Amino acid sequence: MTIPQLDFAKLGGILPVVVQDAASGEVLMQAFLNQEAWDLTVRERIAHYYSRSKGRIWKKGERSGNIQHVEEVWIDCDDDSVLLKVRQEGGAACHTGYRSCYHRRVDPEGITVVGTPLFDPREVYGPAGPGDEAEAREGVHPTGAAHP
Repeated sequence: MTIPQLDFAKLGGILPVVVQDAASGEVLMQAFLNQEAWDLTVRERIAHYYSRSKGRIWKKGERSGNIQHVEEVWIDCDDDSVLLKVRQEGGAACHTGYRSCYHRRVDPEGITVVGTPLFDPREVYGPAGPGDEAEAREGVHPTGAAHP
């Protein structure tokens, strides 16, 4: 199979990837790809991403078992964004245990959490959580954003 070439230079070597449930269309998460993660994802049909905070490739579900089986790969018109349609193994795409990373709705009154976690992150990742221990102590998510 020939792997399509994307414009990784445009954003400094990484590109955003939106991940949807292939059956329902629900948006599960957003992450980043570098060339190596892109190649692995297309070749293996298992989602691989690039962790900006750790500076390494990670296979989705490598610790939790919540693997994303890639059913369709879409690229945008500028070759600088990817949409993966996946079959989510284990039910939860979010490292916090929720089905989707988009489980917090902004309402006029504030933030409403929608749904319930499918697993306890402390049981899956240990007390330090899904990131490195230093990140967990500092309240930093593996993508570099603050934990809620």
